[in-house]
Amino acid sequence: MSVNSTLTEPLSPTGQRTPAALPRLLVGVPPHGALSLQEHTAIHGPLPATGGRGGRRTRERAALLVDEIERSGLLGHGGAAFPTATKMRAVAGARRRSIVVVNAAEGEPASSKDRTLLQTLPHLVLDGAILAAEAVGADEVIVCVCESAEEAVENVARAIEERARASERSPSLHLKTVAGHYVAGQESALVNYLNGGPAKPTFTPPMPFAQGVRRRPTLINNVETLAHVALIARHGAAWFRQLGTPSQPGSALVTLSGPLVHPGVYEIEHGASLSSLIQAAGGATARTHGALLGGYAGSWVAGELLNGVALSNEHLAAHGACLGAGVVLLLSEHACPVTETARVARWLAGQSTRQCGPCVHGLDALATKVEEIASGIAQANVGQRIERLSSLTARRGACRHPDGAVNLILSALETFEGEFAEHARHGPCDRCALPPELPMPRWPVSQETARGKLAAR
Repeated sequence: MSVNSTLTEPLSPTGQRTPAALPRLLVGVPPHGALSLQEHTAIHGPLPATGGRGGRRTRERAALLVDEIERSGLLGHGGAAFPTATKMRAVAGARRRSIVVVNAAEGEPASSKDRTLLQTLPHLVLDGAILAAEAVGADEVIVCVCESAEEAVENVARAIEERARASERSPSLHLKTVAGHYVAGQESALVNYLNGGPAKPTFTPPMPFAQGVRRRPTLINNVETLAHVALIARHGAAWFRQLGTPSQPGSALVTLSGPLVHPGVYEIEHGASLSSLIQAAGGATARTHGALLGGYAGSWVAGELLNGVALSNEHLAAHGACLGAGVVLLLSEHACPVTETARVARWLAGQSTRQCGPCVHGLDALATKVEEIASGIAQANVGQRIERLSSLTARRGACRHPDGAVNLILSALETFEGEFAEHARHGPCDRCALPPELPMPRWPVSQETARGKLAAR
């Protein structure tokens, strides 16, 4: 996928950019490779001072940064949209020295925004991680990158070496690769992995902010969230709020895929119309039958409703959707939504870590029911059976994986009700034989994954 950052901003009298409009995060994206530390500094200026580590004045200045993050209204960009300042305060209030974890596991097959940031602008992310570490009193930052994102791994390693050579003030910076399965980026799974265990979610409490990596208070933030922290520290909360909506200010990275002239990673203002995003991508190459918003734990919106869709959680709530992991995936009229749903449901069932009964048995049973509809061998009242299984599966595991899978299946059943009914009565349609459109990773469905790049459409 390409990175799309075409807008430019004038330089301020000091020679540094003060972008009020877009792009913000994607300013200076190089055509190839990653920005060096020198190039990054020329665009954004030096890392803002927080006073280093230790001492009363340092703690006061760090608290001011958290206050500014709170005023900005910055929400997490990993999917849950949790207030960033609330997380930071929880860790900063601990008495023990804390750790910051940069979460770039990105197990969502339809998303490539996080690896894009690390491949092209690793220093912006490291800026945010360092500032967050100083704000919460951490002496260590661990950058966790999916092992399949080989270019991102290489560029982050190079960026950390550049920081060391430049003698930049910082906590200690470490790079850790993470196995490429769907739930590896869940916070407790990431903590368990960094503590020497498998990347499996664990039951909480304790929460990571209280007892995380090596039993120390741990702040875990998504890559994009920390890149926003780096910009807010430079330009302030009022600048951040010049874009977006009151409840979801600022901008966001969106992975846009499907039947488009230029699919890729785009930076949008929260609240921008979906139609404007599609136009920015050169327009659709086929009629859109529906859009999946938020990724494979997200929700479908029917094609005939897309003209009025605005990309912010407050607007998407009316459609039972949210931006989630920043995924907008268009399905063309040539694809069969029933077969596509069955394929994704089976993959999601295979992503279970096999430690919770509802996930192991419930997701497998749900995938089987959807497959039976797709093949035309479903029993009567299969819809009621799926709803019954869904109620027994969701909200019962150590993580939200079964909840997301249930949401996707129920949303597809509602949005494409006519097609599901036709398949249940008559079996596969002509479109079932066409190549699938929804992206799937090339790594295996089980959590014992091998190296491999995500398939990009």
